[in-house]
Amino acid sequence: MSSYTEFAAIYDQLMVTIPYDEYVTMIERASQTSLASLHILDLGCGTGTLTEKLAAQGAHVTGIDLSEQMIEIAKNKKGAQAHYEVGAMQDLQLEKTYDFIVCAIDALNYLTTWEEVVETFERVYAHLKEGGTFIFDVHGLEKMAILYEESPFTYDDGKVAYIWETEEDEEPNAIISHLAFFVEQEEGLYRRFDETHRQQTYPYEHYAHALQNIGFTIEMITADWSLTPPNEESERIFFQVKKQNLFIYSFKNKK
Repeated sequence: MSSYTEFAAIYDQLMVTIPYDEYVTMIERASQTSLASLHILDLGCGTGTLTEKLAAQGAHVTGIDLSEQMIEIAKNKKGAQAHYEVGAMQDLQLEKTYDFIVCAIDALNYLTTWEEVVETFERVYAHLKEGGTFIFDVHGLEKMAILYEESPFTYDDGKVAYIWETEEDEEPNAIISHLAFFVEQEEGLYRRFDETHRQQTYPYEHYAHALQNIGFTIEMITADWSLTPPNEESERIFFQVKKQNLFIYSFKNKK
């Protein structure tokens, strides 16, 4: 199943409404200090928009994404300050630890199994400093229902257009999205390419239990870019958790 290959080239054009600055604010609020000199890891960093915003605040930032195309775009952005690597978040194995790890804009929902979600949490725990913070968001169950029930979606700004159709996956709270893109090459002439993406989410309580079982302390669970707790109608759930100085989690490298 292809994902974020040719789409990488137009990703930034289609993501201009994402409130990345609010993510920066979340991290600043959680750190209770300036981001300058903090070491931050951005998992599923895409083309590096959030990564570079954090670096612009003076943080030492590493961005990781599974898509080679996304990472190549991030590296070649004008004024890029962050360090980038290609890799899967569930296989994370770096030679350093971080003050903050962030996994933004439902990147976690692209993992294919619950086991991969738990493996990612384990890897994050192992790569956080004692007292370090992990912030991430996932789709709520309501969001997955909306994506399925209100499909197809269309977009056209004159230069880029797409048709986005979804179907239910055999797994609960999972959808498969089929996207047909039309990108203008010259006036009146468009090139089409197609991609297929799969996303799956789980009740937010499942994420909370898994995090606690690994050893994280949950500081905050909120919804929809606010400080209110999630409910059945929440579309995006945010987690802020900490690696407390209580015990050392026994982490085994997995290959």
